[in-house]
Amino acid sequence: MQAVAQRRPGREQGNSGALRRAITYLGRQRRTTAIAYGALVVATLAQLAVPLLVQNMINAVTEGYAANQVLQLPAFAQGLAARATGSTLDELQLTYANAESVLINAVAIIIVFAVIRATFAFIQTYMAESTSQGAAFHLRNDIFAKIQRLSFSYYDRTQTGQLMIRATDDVEKVRLFIAQGLIMTVQAFLLLTVTLLILLATNWRLTVAILPILPFAVILFGIFGRVAQPLFVETQIRLSRLNTILQENIAGIKVVKAFVREQEEEKRFATANDALYDQMMKIARVFSVLFPLIFVLANLGQVVILYFAGQQIIPGQMGLGEYQSFNLYLLYVFFPLGQLGFIISLMAQAGASASRIFEILDAESDVTNKPGATDLPAIEGAVEFNDVTFRYFSSGDDVLSHVNFKAEPGQTIALLGSTGSGKTTIINLIPRFYDVSEGAVLIDGHDVRDVTLDSLRSQIGIVLQETNLFTGSIRDNIAFGRPDASLDDVMAAAKAAAAHDFIVEFPEGYDTPVGERGSTLSGGQKQRIAIARALLLNPKLLILDDSTSAVDFATERKIQRALDSLMEGRTSFVIAQRISTVQAADQILVLEKGQVAAMGTHAQLMETSPIYVEIYTSQLVEDAPADAVTEEA
Repeated sequence: MQAVAQRRPGREQGNSGALRRAITYLGRQRRTTAIAYGALVVATLAQLAVPLLVQNMINAVTEGYAANQVLQLPAFAQGLAARATGSTLDELQLTYANAESVLINAVAIIIVFAVIRATFAFIQTYMAESTSQGAAFHLRNDIFAKIQRLSFSYYDRTQTGQLMIRATDDVEKVRLFIAQGLIMTVQAFLLLTVTLLILLATNWRLTVAILPILPFAVILFGIFGRVAQPLFVETQIRLSRLNTILQENIAGIKVVKAFVREQEEEKRFATANDALYDQMMKIARVFSVLFPLIFVLANLGQVVILYFAGQQIIPGQMGLGEYQSFNLYLLYVFFPLGQLGFIISLMAQAGASASRIFEILDAESDVTNKPGATDLPAIEGAVEFNDVTFRYFSSGDDVLSHVNFKAEPGQTIALLGSTGSGKTTIINLIPRFYDVSEGAVLIDGHDVRDVTLDSLRSQIGIVLQETNLFTGSIRDNIAFGRPDASLDDVMAAAKAAAAHDFIVEFPEGYDTPVGERGSTLSGGQKQRIAIARALLLNPKLLILDDSTSAVDFATERKIQRALDSLMEGRTSFVIAQRISTVQAADQILVLEKGQVAAMGTHAQLMETSPIYVEIYTSQLVEDAPADAVTEEA
């Protein structure tokens, strides 16, 4: 808790800095921004002209009424009454005659200014919305582009739900402030500044009477701003937790139902939902105190004006028209103060969200192109691990420890070992999904850290253990790495992966939609499409991470026969659970606790590695019935 308390002031400064940085995105749509704020200035100036026109109306009415009262007197008394008002009879007659026309003109001008204000207010609102949507558009694109470039280690530490919230809800809160809060802030500053100048020019003594109230308002809003900011930060954190539970539950709904965990998951979601509700109520309590205090300040200002204006009206130092005009301008002073509560709410939310957005945009990838990195030339496929040690996040126990081996071009390297032995880590280091902690991974003698990531990964075909397909057609998924591939090329890859036969059985063939995450396909079908996707690249280096784990024995045999021919001439790294699928490998690495426990061909390991013999013997018993069934078939 102490550490959190120490970081909080810095976080608030970071939030305000992040919000200012988010506002700079307006620079990407200068035209709409200029139109929005230009229209705001015109609409505000039109609004400021109305009190003066109202003053002229009231003066015309009161002066016309006074002139009429004098002209209604007997002739002998009219002259005396006129001199008492400081005017002549001719001036009073002219005032009375022109009173109605002055009133009509004032009304007409007010209508014109109202139309001008309404027109430019519409332009301002529309352009502000357009500008904010443009800023949100660029923010979302930048976030998504950054997510594409971050290394695997970032996702090991970050929940999917948090990333989704930052790209959606956090961006929307920043957009809302740009569309409304920022406009209201500029309008409030402009309205307050110009109004105070007008009031000082028309009646400085009355203006001075209300000025002491303004510092109290500024202090009040400053306090509430500091209180609200961390509350909104915590709100977004709790919202991310809620979204993470929702995302995980939907993705794993089959597991939830299979293990009858619906009620427990509902409780887990309800707990997170309660935490979010409690936080939102804290914010509601803060702002339920703020808004009444704003109205107290506004009413206090009205009381001050009534008192001091009355002292000027009674001796005739101020007319009713001037008083009404001053009163309307006074509303323009307290109206922005009233808006500040809403502005602070939007600003606090946007500041917290902007900070979370730029945490992603400023995140440094652990795996990047080093300065001066060159493109990897067309490879032959020689791969060497030179005393490689690897630890996650540069700390903790070694996942791999002093691993050494070399694969010649065209060789097949099989990786065997128990769960957690380091098999997947080895294949993740080859395309630089992670960087080694010590040692080096070399391809054709090039340290993979010295070449560009794109040139490295584009020459490696990968089928990961977890099959991921994208919404679209089967053809789109196979051609994911080569979108320009012809249908013939796609079909050739599918045939090689033993996928063509089941694909053509679908009514729409290769145009069949696969559904979200391949939900319309079986595990084996998805696996074969993923293999076809890798094969379409025709890579010199092929990585198969337990690529037959989701298929039955018969299908595995089909895929394995296709892979055997396709791996010819390619350097292939294969992770497999069954020794029967990798007996013909040029090298078999037996891994145990992150180290190479044994290395050699199947025949060599049968003679020298007790671990390998134990695995082989246990699997031989398991595979015997399946072999018998296959032979009978």
